[in-house]
Formats: sequence, structure tokens, C-alpha cells
Amino acid sequence: MPPKAYFYALPYEYYEKDKVRRYGFHGTSHKYVAGRAAAMLNKKPEELKLISCHLGNGSSITAIDGGKSVDTSMGFTPLAGLPMGTRSGDLDAGILQYLMKKYNLNIDEMLNILNKKSGVEGVSGVSSDFRDLSDANDKGNQRAGLALDMFCYSVKKFIGAYAAAMGGVDAIIFTAGIGENSAQQRMDIASGLEYMGVKMDENANQVRGEEKVISAPDSRVKVLLIPTNEELMIAMDTANLVKNK
Repeated sequence: MPPKAYFYALPYEYYEKDKVRRYGFHGTSHKYVAGRAAAMLNKKPEELKLISCHLGNGSSITAIDGGKSVDTSMGFTPLAGLPMGTRSGDLDAGILQYLMKKYNLNIDEMLNILNKKSGVEGVSGVSSDFRDLSDANDKGNQRAGLALDMFCYSVKKFIGAYAAAMGGVDAIIFTAGIGENSAQQRMDIASGLEYMGVKMDENANQVRGEEKVISAPDSRVKVLLIPTNEELMIAMDTANLVKNK
């Protein structure tokens, strides 16, 4: 990532002395699906602008321009970015001070709340499992519906932001537990992106865990479902390291 993407607007010495910066996570997954996307589109990675959506209990989105990550939603820790199963994602840091003072919490207690009691579970009061949330929403649970709406809305905002950051996008990738298995969440996220050239195919989208183009044939921006394989990517990277020694 370029410095403008990984720097935080903190005093510069925290980067110099303590290496506080955006690092991101799920890199192995994003790398694998980006490579598969290039193969599916019969293009070289260097020719593509991709947005990879690794959506699961832990979720992150990465902008990949010419085969390189140029921005990502997680940060110094995996707590940043999207609301996740039990993690809050991005929030106003002033909330921490407000809640810690009001409820006499120390920093460890506060971080435990942000990491383990927040996210879609905290909002819904139901579960961190999106299947449970969908079932509860179908039965009229409004908080479960709100949690799902918040998640999809946040993903959609990152997609729009990363398309702007890269000056366009050729394909959007869905992967990981939710991305691979939830046709409803994929459709909810992609709906409204027609302005940027996304046109979904409802029938093609009715699939789980299968490598497939799920956008319409005339969609200018392709939408791909690609099951991730982090173990294979690790093995391939290890083999390359050993080979090049």
C-alpha cells in the first residue's frame, strides 16, 4: 500500500518509533482470489482493478490495482473496518472515553466489548452467525434486520470508496463464509451499484461455494464468487520461497 493509504493522522513519531500504521489482514485470502479472478477473466493481474470482499465472522475488503494491494479495510489490528461477527469495526474513538467514564471501564474491558461483544451480535442481540440473523430477520426480528442492513451498507460504502480510489474497477470478488454462501447478502450489497456498471444475474447468484461469474453477461463490472483457499496459497508461497533460495 502507498503511504497515503497506510498512514494514520497521528503524530508522526508514533509511526517512526512504534510502527503504528494500517497493516490489514486476510492478505493470503485476497491474494489467492485475486489470482483466480485474473484467470477467470483471462487477464493478467497487472491489467486489472479488483475489489476483494472477504466476508465472514471476520471481514475485510481490499482494493487491488495491478496485482498489488493499494488499500484495505482492517487497520493496525483486525478491529477496524466493517462491523463483523463480534467486532465493532470503525467507530468514533471518542465513544471509548464516553463509555469508559460512564461505566467505569478500564481499557482492557473496553477492548473486550469492542472485540467480543459488538458487531452484528451486539446490535442484534441474537448471534454472530449470519445464518441465525437471517432466520431471525425472516421471523420479524428488527434488530437482526438492522444488523444485516448495517453490514451490507458498510460493505457497499467500501466498494464505492475503493472504486473511486483506483479510478474504476473491473471486478468485485465475494469470498469467505458469507461471501461464498449467502446469495441474499451478495445481492443486497450489489444492489444499487448499477451506476458503476454492476448488473447482477439473480439466477447465477443462487449458488454456494462454487467458482462462478454471478453478474449478468452484459455487466460492465464483473461480479465473481470465488471460494478462498488460504492453505493452498500458503503452500504456493512457501514453495516459491524455497525455490528462490
